[in-house]
Amino acid sequence: MASTSSNEEISHDFPPFFKVYKDGRVERYAGLDGIVKPIATGLDPITKVQSKDVVVSSETGVKARIFVPEIHSPDQKLPLLVHYHGGGFCIGSPFDTITHGFLTFLVTQANIMAISIDYRLAPEHPLPIAYDDSWAGLQWIASHSNRLGLEPWINQYVDFGRVYLTGESAGANLAHYVAVQAGAAGGLDGFKIVGVLIVHPFFVGQEPDKMIKYLYPTSSAGDDDPKLNPGVDPNLKDMGCDRVLVCVAEKDGLKNRGVAYYETLGKGEWGGKVEFDETLGEDHCFHLFNSNSEKAVTLMKKMVDFIKQED
Repeated sequence: MASTSSNEEISHDFPPFFKVYKDGRVERYAGLDGIVKPIATGLDPITKVQSKDVVVSSETGVKARIFVPEIHSPDQKLPLLVHYHGGGFCIGSPFDTITHGFLTFLVTQANIMAISIDYRLAPEHPLPIAYDDSWAGLQWIASHSNRLGLEPWINQYVDFGRVYLTGESAGANLAHYVAVQAGAAGGLDGFKIVGVLIVHPFFVGQEPDKMIKYLYPTSSAGDDDPKLNPGVDPNLKDMGCDRVLVCVAEKDGLKNRGVAYYETLGKGEWGGKVEFDETLGEDHCFHLFNSNSEKAVTLMKKMVDFIKQED
């Protein structure tokens, strides 16, 4: 019987995300091949949304993808949606068909500009690097509020008094984190976060999460970590926005954590308004993988309405 080569032996296995070989190689599972593919930037001939990629930090290599709707006046100023993708902190991208389709819909329906931040992925870049990149990305965008930043589309088209944050799953965790950071820092000059859309959020439960422990070796990966459980974050009261929409799905294994997050915001010292929406009969992030379904369109229109809502 042939023996298994030592460099093919697996030391850690976390399906459907990734496995790690004993020689340190990381291999991501290919279960989403054929569904999630890279997509180029440019002009969408149907929606007229334009997109392009920009460098956020030359030091870290972090990039972002910008989406702009059809512009009818050079003086037009648009609300901005800052997006953080999901994927367990270890997969996902702003540059794939899933994110592209989702943000193109929101940009078109809400008449906004969107920027999706491409934070570095674990385990190659262990947590909390994704948190640091996400916060740095928001600070980079805010650095344009004097209209003198490096990216002309941001300088020209963004209404810095109407900024929204969003993310799904792990990205919802990151969106929450940067909103708290912004508030705890006393705000960002010339930059106002009006609302945050928390969609099917990933937060930890009572038992430590084994994959998160591997991705985040300096954390307990349990509910005593404020990045993973907002309920124990002393800065939660300072969350830097006026409104939050929490969306959950009935069949999602993470649903109860999203409900707990909603309840924590509602009964805590944070003084903003929190709204709740549950999609019955659906699972985690269903709207990204079946975006044309009636329930997906309903959920995404709920997000659009939240963005268009007057304060």
